Amino acid sequence: MQTKNPRIDGEKLKAARVAKFYDRSELAEMAGLDQRTVEGLERNEWAGGSRLSTIRKLAEALDIDPHELLAEDG
Repeated sequence: MQTKNPRIDGEKLKAARVAKFYDRSELAEMAGLDQRTVEGLERNEWAGGSRLSTIRKLAEALDIDPHELLAEDG
């Protein structure tokens, strides 16, 4: 049985980013990700879920618990 990857909730990610006054490029740089990745996550383009490392990097850059970024079904 294959486990489903957790899914980032794009609205939660955007709200956390805006609350810190970061634009997408700043968050991407701080998290060591490509700006297109942040944009896609905020638009919920990856329904298959996200890598745990991506979730951790974003949460660390935003200084929040990783669970705060997850979708209710993820």
